Amino acid sequence: MQYEITLPADYDMEIIRTRVATRGHLMDSFAGLRFKAFLIREKAAGSPVNEYAPFYVWDSPDGMGRFLWGGGGFQGIVRDFGRPAVRHWTGVTVLDGPGSKARSATRTVTPVPVDVDLTEFVQDMTKPLAELSEVDEVCATALAIDPHRWELVHFTLWSDTGPDRYEVLHMSQPS
Repeated sequence: MQYEITLPADYDMEIIRTRVATRGHLMDSFAGLRFKAFLIREKAAGSPVNEYAPFYVWDSPDGMGRFLWGGGGFQGIVRDFGRPAVRHWTGVTVLDGPGSKARSATRTVTPVPVDVDLTEFVQDMTKPLAELSEVDEVCATALAIDPHRWELVHFTLWSDTGPDRYEVLHMSQPS
């Protein structure tokens, strides 16, 4: 799941950095969470917007429910920023890579063409992930699908930085 909070161009992003530095660890042992990447993009760094956009991979829908409406922390986001729309996808695969500490992330959303065989399309989109997961700078790569909008999301965490990437402020990875 992911929610994105677009902030005014003059918003002091240090507020988000401080928030993550002081509260991010609270998700480090959250049951049902595979990982949470605390992501930002900054206008000052060349992004078209200031944005806080954490990305979560859940091992179970129960964990996501506890977080969103079970008192697990989302109420702090709602209190401070209002209730953002939460995008969620059904997981296809998550592969760990050899990369060490995640420093950046990419996310691409691809519409699923109407005239394709879904089984073949998803299998074809999954194949390159095995090779990508072996790249030295890849920490993890995931593929998921939204069957309401028929979109495929591909998310990758990188140990290096690059253009058009989210910055990773903190990673929560319960063991």
